[in-house]
Amino acid sequence: MDERKALDATASGLMVVLCMIWGLQQVILKMAAPDISPLMQIALRSGLAAVLLLPLLYLDKASQLFNRQNLKAGALVAFLFSLEFFLLAQALQWTSASHAVVLLYTAPIFVALGLHWKLPSERLSVLQWSGIAIAFLGIVVTFMRANQGATQLQQQMLWGDLLALAGGIAWAATTVTVRLSSLAQAAVTQTLFYQLAGSFVLLFGLAFFFGQATIHFTPLVIGSLAFHTLIVSFASFLAWFWLLRNYLASRLGVFSFLTPLFGIAFGVCLLGEKIELNFVMGSTLVLLGIVVVSLQGWIRK
Repeated sequence: MDERKALDATASGLMVVLCMIWGLQQVILKMAAPDISPLMQIALRSGLAAVLLLPLLYLDKASQLFNRQNLKAGALVAFLFSLEFFLLAQALQWTSASHAVVLLYTAPIFVALGLHWKLPSERLSVLQWSGIAIAFLGIVVTFMRANQGATQLQQQMLWGDLLALAGGIAWAATTVTVRLSSLAQAAVTQTLFYQLAGSFVLLFGLAFFFGQATIHFTPLVIGSLAFHTLIVSFASFLAWFWLLRNYLASRLGVFSFLTPLFGIAFGVCLLGEKIELNFVMGSTLVLLGIVVVSLQGWIRK
């Protein structure tokens, strides 16, 4: 029986904090990129966070880390999780942090679509379908510059935007897999460990393969690794999986539209990024679509 519930004050407040953290992470990754590639940053933060998680795994009696069924599902979510952040890391080399965060956080739309077909409790209403249509229209608008005689720099940004969007789809696939597999009832720490350990192995190897393993240990690099390890990969992901186990997945998108807003604000303030008109229009439609999909119960009232 699915006992997950609608959002309450605790979940809402936690989602706001998580959105701020996740909106900042792409900006910090890009700030530190001259001294350590985003791919290597993500690999190292995953490995360090996995080590921090080990004591919690031993203390959690509900954890069944080596259960065969869980291992198979864990391997799949580890791959999808790694794919998401590999695509994000590559996207940040070509496009702005503002673009990347908006397109990455289209994930709730794809989660809603994925769960609609499998779980009765996650069925989409007509209003939610309209929200999805609005969001997809927004995605199209954000890419419209490709039809305007784009310069080489704009074409590079377009490629980065596509990679970020693909990262959002991979994130959605990870969430759907967790909800539909044995991991839906597994310990939160166990699911997170699969993802962190798996992504460290895969992304660390890919960093060397793509020649992105060089590190210059500056104060910014050390601060970035500390932020991403302790706050993003450890604390925020634990909180996310706790929410995923206790609340309806599609409803967790209620405040997810805040993440791109925080990301854009941090990108403009900390990186001095410029925001194009079509990107503003497209982002507005994407965020509106997410709101309609996530808040359809409140909108009806």
